[in-house]
Amino acid sequence: MNVAIFTDTFLPKIDGVAISVDHFCRYLSARGHKFIICCPKYGSDDIKMLGDDIEILRFKNAPLPSYPDIKVVLPSQKKIHKAIKEFKADLIHIQTPGLLGQYGVMASRMYDVPLVGTYHTLVSEQETYISLYRLLRLDRLMSYFQANKKIKKRLDKIERKDSKSLKKALIWKLTNSLYETSEIVISPSYLIRDELALHGMRKPIEVVSNGMDLKVFKGEIKEFSGRAPKLLHVGRISYEKNCEVVIKAFALILEKFPEATLDIVGDGPALESMKIEARQHDVYDKIKFPGFVPRDSLPDLYPKYDLFLTASTMETQGLVVLESMACGLPCVGVNSFALPELIQDGRNGFIVEPGHHIDMAQRALQILEDREMYRNFSEQSLAIAGEHDIGVCAQKLENTYKQAIETYKKKGPGLLRTITDPFGWLKNAAAVTEQAAEESSSEDKKKKD
Repeated sequence: MNVAIFTDTFLPKIDGVAISVDHFCRYLSARGHKFIICCPKYGSDDIKMLGDDIEILRFKNAPLPSYPDIKVVLPSQKKIHKAIKEFKADLIHIQTPGLLGQYGVMASRMYDVPLVGTYHTLVSEQETYISLYRLLRLDRLMSYFQANKKIKKRLDKIERKDSKSLKKALIWKLTNSLYETSEIVISPSYLIRDELALHGMRKPIEVVSNGMDLKVFKGEIKEFSGRAPKLLHVGRISYEKNCEVVIKAFALILEKFPEATLDIVGDGPALESMKIEARQHDVYDKIKFPGFVPRDSLPDLYPKYDLFLTASTMETQGLVVLESMACGLPCVGVNSFALPELIQDGRNGFIVEPGHHIDMAQRALQILEDREMYRNFSEQSLAIAGEHDIGVCAQKLENTYKQAIETYKKKGPGLLRTITDPFGWLKNAAAVTEQAAEESSSEDKKKKD
């Protein structure tokens, strides 16, 4: 089948969405399927093909001021429609709810093509990047004025007020409105499937793990009996990842293991803030911030460490967690969204409540001080990671594609519906926005009363 992918992030940028799209397209193209990937343009050296059957169509974009790595794509409608028409897509698959994802919905309506959408990103947990506080770069001022309590207090007040202006409920309703144009919504994990259902998703939800290549990320059962544990955090250094919790936990771990080290691998808008955090807790000399590490270096990186820590509260799956597990690392994470599905409390690591750095430190020490527990957790990390082999996941995605096409066919001719209401989801989104605004106004009124 011919599948058109619409995603607001792709290679050479490295994140969970880009890696998932790359893996699935490569694997399924080897099974005879063809793809065209509509995605942002990053530079003049961007790849245009991934083999003979994977074409890449790039679009101009502008960086989001509060997070330059996020691209606000400026799609050319003419370019998209020409490509879709010539490609003769059997299915359109949107990966993100940004402008390219929205154009994917429009293209599916205009060309009467079935649509599926993967819910990779918890947009409701990223509202901070579209708040005035971040867009005006007040977070940077916060970093510069850490020592001035009076200025810091005023900036804190602006952040608290601004966060109330964007309701998570509204974001959920808007993203649901977009994804409900799909025949099937794909969730990378069962816990996110339940979260979607809880927030009113009305379309069938199929769980398909993003998967990983276990031939590349392969580890063995690890042993730990040293006095200098090497701790690891990998991922975007962004505010919702809560790296400061890991840093605070590490400061407590050092009291028991003075020779311990922590590497925080990755880049992002919160990197400088995390360095300040490390200095404030007097652990900067014990922490390395190597920045971005090429993806092909990661399989050799993970096995060098003893324990993986994450305090992220917005994972729809957690690819770096899965990769660390495939390399045999026990993990400590937080009880939020999809993490407990991978880090199974008491089986391959421990789960603590979000923001609880003391509990994180205690659980990490519990693993490091018990050789038998450490070995068992390492063995179970390998076992859990083994359930996410890319081959099995790609087969499930292929079946989901076929199911979506069959469901769409049973509805009968859709041309009339497409012509008369090509932007129906936008009307629905407008209605949802109006309803949410009324609900918000009503809630505020009740609080005042």
